Amino acid sequence: MAGRGRSKAELVLSEEERVTLQRWARRASSAQALALRCRIVLACAEGLSNVETADQLGVNRMTVGKWRSRFVARRLEGLVDEDRPGRPASITLDQVEDVIVTTLERTPRNATHWSRTSMATRTGLSKSTIGRIWRDFGLTPHQADTFKLSTDPLFVEKVIDVVGLYHNPPERAVVLCTDEKSQVQALDRSQPVLPMMPGMPERRSHDYVRHGITSLFAAFNIADGTVISELHRQHRVIEFKKFLTTIDKTVPDGLDVHLICDNYGTHKTPAIKAWLARHPRFHMHFTPTGSSWINQVERWFGFLTDQMIRRGVHKSVAALEKDIREWVKAWNEDPKPFVWRKTAEEILDSLARYCQRISDAEH
Repeated sequence: MAGRGRSKAELVLSEEERVTLQRWARRASSAQALALRCRIVLACAEGLSNVETADQLGVNRMTVGKWRSRFVARRLEGLVDEDRPGRPASITLDQVEDVIVTTLERTPRNATHWSRTSMATRTGLSKSTIGRIWRDFGLTPHQADTFKLSTDPLFVEKVIDVVGLYHNPPERAVVLCTDEKSQVQALDRSQPVLPMMPGMPERRSHDYVRHGITSLFAAFNIADGTVISELHRQHRVIEFKKFLTTIDKTVPDGLDVHLICDNYGTHKTPAIKAWLARHPRFHMHFTPTGSSWINQVERWFGFLTDQMIRRGVHKSVAALEKDIREWVKAWNEDPKPFVWRKTAEEILDSLARYCQRISDAEH
């Protein structure tokens, strides 16, 4: 029997579009608007008229006509919400300047920083306008970063030494950025993790159960990005000495070893100095106090933390160590060295300019 309603242009789906629409149609409740649009298009693609589709899905036939037309014109992109029509209220350049200057140079009377609400009250503009101005000029009053200036009296010499190794490594030698990621916790969430769904991020309980800690010793090769690693349940001189022995066995004979380390006490004990004296191919280079950013292995630790540790669930230290070993093994199968671009002179000049900026700020 012929369907009711006016005839429409045939809606034909590609296999890829059909699969995508079916997947989107199963979206969680937070994205049901998009799911409904997908079901409308799928029904129309089965040959149903607008009226039949509306009756089947319990929606207005005008809604069916809108999304059928939108899909025919723009395919999948036509199902995504568009910006509302209309133009933002006009504001003057003086008002924009006032918002920027006030954000940068003043603080509200009863707060440490501006919010969209407080700035809107201060200027008489809408909160959405304030947000748009801040976004256009890259202003984020709600965010704050931290920094630390090194007080190491040998800061300049150490920066020149370490950065010099990055740009001009010695011949017949390997340069290894070495450090320990201590007290890595094996954490198990108190409730099962709820997996990510369309329109909803992965969710995990705030509280957790601790199952012990381990320490990761790592040496990052600046030339090829490979990593020598070792896990120990404790973080003492004896463990660092064992790691040095592992490095010695791993690096081929005939190559000098330049280790870039921080100023942690275990790196300078008499036992370590005695070990280094017996292994003259090892050369120690220390980063300035409070300047872990100059040690490339810290960036590698950041990858490990982001990709495996931070959101990992481990019921034992052994399980945590197994995952770390597997992650390091996978890294070494496709290692990626970092490119250190700034010279020591550029770093020191940048620091000098910053010190000049804060010299009149009671520092």
